[in-house]
Amino acid sequence: MEIAFTPEQEELRAVLRGFLEEHADRRRPLDSGSPHDAELWRRMAAGIGVQGLAVPEEYGGSGFGAAEMCVVFEELGGALAAGALLATAGLAVPALLACGDEEIKAEHLPGIADGSTIATLALVEADGSWDAEASRTTAKEGADGFAIDGTKYFVLDGAAADLILVTADTGAGTALFAVSGTAPGLTRRAHEAVDPTREMARLDFASVPARLVSRDPAVTGTALDHARIALAAEQAGGARWCLDAAVGYAKTRHQFDRPIGEFQAIKHRCADMMVAVEAARSAAYAAALTPHPDPAGLAVAAASAQICCSRAYTEVAAGAIQIHGGIGFTWEHDAHLYYKRAKTDEVLFGTPDWHRDRLARLSGITEEGTDGH
Repeated sequence: MEIAFTPEQEELRAVLRGFLEEHADRRRPLDSGSPHDAELWRRMAAGIGVQGLAVPEEYGGSGFGAAEMCVVFEELGGALAAGALLATAGLAVPALLACGDEEIKAEHLPGIADGSTIATLALVEADGSWDAEASRTTAKEGADGFAIDGTKYFVLDGAAADLILVTADTGAGTALFAVSGTAPGLTRRAHEAVDPTREMARLDFASVPARLVSRDPAVTGTALDHARIALAAEQAGGARWCLDAAVGYAKTRHQFDRPIGEFQAIKHRCADMMVAVEAARSAAYAAALTPHPDPAGLAVAAASAQICCSRAYTEVAAGAIQIHGGIGFTWEHDAHLYYKRAKTDEVLFGTPDWHRDRLARLSGITEEGTDGH
């Protein structure tokens, strides 16, 4: 099977890379104290329409698919661009598209497509589980609709989101609800995260009015798997930047009147990093460009990509710091930003060990409900 991007998709890559080189500043969150770059978000919507690439045309988007989003997230990861695209286009859009409610789609997707709406999905609770069907947050139905009570943690761009999709237990199972970012009873507090370029927040719900999106937990599970594939592409892009930076430094940094890249130890480390990067890119591309006609196939692809890309990104980011030597550990150099992003991504949407256990269950190696070891 041949997996390749079309000339149009490569043109999208070139345009987006040039745009990010001109407008994205990976150090802006360090200076502003906020991971969300509102100006970059506005420029992406007005200049390229990135937010609406995966939104169908009938809702104001471009109607493209996973291949184009793979290109976008790989370039965003390479630039370490601050923004809410993973939360909005990676998580919320797949959830809305999978919900089956045309009224809900027509209400929320146009705003996402034109960049006026930042959206996210709130799932994780105090136990840290990414299980789409487990929720201690409750939704009670009354005369005026549903009201949500509970707390969600590590919500991507939760402090900036205009639309929050929330999982909650209705008493008859876990369902997905839509909550406005300005709803009464909603309290948002940003987490102090390891990665300063990615915003996460704690959301507290105290009888917050909500609208039912779907009673099917598979909608949230599907959205998470799409987001995991998007994250894998982002990780591959970040790993590629780390490799390019390390090789470039090894060519220009001299010791004993020779470029350090001529020393065997550096050559071997760079070669190992290149192998890891190519493996990550292959895993991300395979997951994004291969059709997945059923949820089980999508889940296998997402788990496989995350297992490979999480490990690769962390290893390559650490290697970049080591090859840069003393300067690689300094605040002024960007290498530590990529390492922090890699370590954060390693646990986002599930750790590599969690994905291995899930893949074992999906493959029939272990039974459902076992720990997979």
